[in-house]
Amino acid sequence: MFCNSLAQSSTNINRFTIQPVNQILHKPVSAFYHDDYHGGDEVRRNTPRSVENIICTLKNQFKDKSQSLLETTSLFLAEILMEDLPKILHATGKEALTVCVIPRAKKETDYNSNQRLFKTTVCRVIEQSTHFHNGTNYITRHTNTRTTHMDRSGYGGDGARPYPGITKETCTIASEVSKKDILLIDDLYTKTVNIDEDAIQALFDMGANSVTFYAIGKTVSKF
Repeated sequence: MFCNSLAQSSTNINRFTIQPVNQILHKPVSAFYHDDYHGGDEVRRNTPRSVENIICTLKNQFKDKSQSLLETTSLFLAEILMEDLPKILHATGKEALTVCVIPRAKKETDYNSNQRLFKTTVCRVIEQSTHFHNGTNYITRHTNTRTTHMDRSGYGGDGARPYPGITKETCTIASEVSKKDILLIDDLYTKTVNIDEDAIQALFDMGANSVTFYAIGKTVSKF
């Protein structure tokens, strides 16, 4: 069970700025993340409660995770969200934020319920707070794209790799984002991929009043 509300907190949270990217994102955006993500670290990936473990488990890429493991990991994610979201709200100075979620790479119908637990968990947490409005279905994928984190291993599947405008061309974005202060959530931010940057700009193009970004993990640069 999740708690009934998200208490306000002024404790620090990891923050950074997503900088403009040529032809993709036109202005800097304030961003936050829970912890560093160390790609390829097997120890962290197999350590419960680590961001590496939470992200990889809830993706359930090969549909091989047990129901009990998925439920437990979903609770770990909920704990992180309940810790971080009030801090983000405090940092933005907004009275409320509408929460959207970056969709997975394939169209929504390609995933079963046990592969959509990241989004489902965000939705369940958001619905228990009066300070966050549920926009988790405001961005939905209708056309497949490459699964970038699986591409090198040959499991990227069909569809295009990231390009400027890919969000608007492969997703349906609800008109309700117009004039809203959006908190856009993803499981993982990687600077060189530009999927998050493209989605942020798509929200601005659709009339969002402001966009703040948050990821559970932020990939540690190897350079």
